[in-house]
Amino acid sequence: MRTPVWLVIPTYNEAANVERITRAAAAELDGAAGAGYRILIVDDNSPDGTGAIADVLARELDQVEVLHRAVKDGLGHAYLAGFARALEGGAELVIEMDADFSHDPKYLPELLAAAEDADLVLGSRYVRGGGVRDWGLVRRMISRGGGIYARTILGVDIDDLTGGFKCIRREVLEAIDLPSVRAEGYVFQIEVTYRAVLAGFRVREIPIVFHDRTRGTSKMSTRIAVEAMWLVPRLRRSARAAVSSSGRRPAQAERPEAQA
Repeated sequence: MRTPVWLVIPTYNEAANVERITRAAAAELDGAAGAGYRILIVDDNSPDGTGAIADVLARELDQVEVLHRAVKDGLGHAYLAGFARALEGGAELVIEMDADFSHDPKYLPELLAAAEDADLVLGSRYVRGGGVRDWGLVRRMISRGGGIYARTILGVDIDDLTGGFKCIRREVLEAIDLPSVRAEGYVFQIEVTYRAVLAGFRVREIPIVFHDRTRGTSKMSTRIAVEAMWLVPRLRRSARAAVSSSGRRPAQAERPEAQA
């Protein structure tokens, strides 16, 4: 049976959040997608028991499925595994969302509605109406500065390149040569969006308010920030080559009619 909407939630040591986020997301999708959705929890062998909690949810809730991975090898790899399973399961729309409530499930219906006339919808902290709560000055500067740096280097006019709350059409995932995506962390999010822009897909940004986690431990690290600095310039060549090899003609790296 093909399920048109898949929500992919990667987890690592999210025992304090996984049940709450799954139930909250299911409540929103019940109204926005009816029975035509599936929630895929991708757990990277969490030592705190996240995977076991997810398995209990999957036995209780028909729409929930768990993908257990043997090792923790990065957010990007977790998403790629989740995307592959979603496409195999007939997904027409795939949503990315964090497990820690930094992405509020209340925005899920808005992402789906915006996808009616866009190929990639970004939940954006930096368009009018969006914002960030509970961050200190340093983290705000790193996030905002990293986004501006990536926009400048890549030549795209998208306000929130590093955000990880997205709704992606199947056609985008099939066209951007996912197996060749190697980046992790923020750069993974940048690369997926950049490849979609290069391939000429319609990108739309909708405002969200991002909240810092209140339970569990943040996965943000200095290594991720440093990775972004040196990997982003390399995307100009690697992303164009990947899009070209997929059979799509790379567009100019300019913003498709993104809307606030």
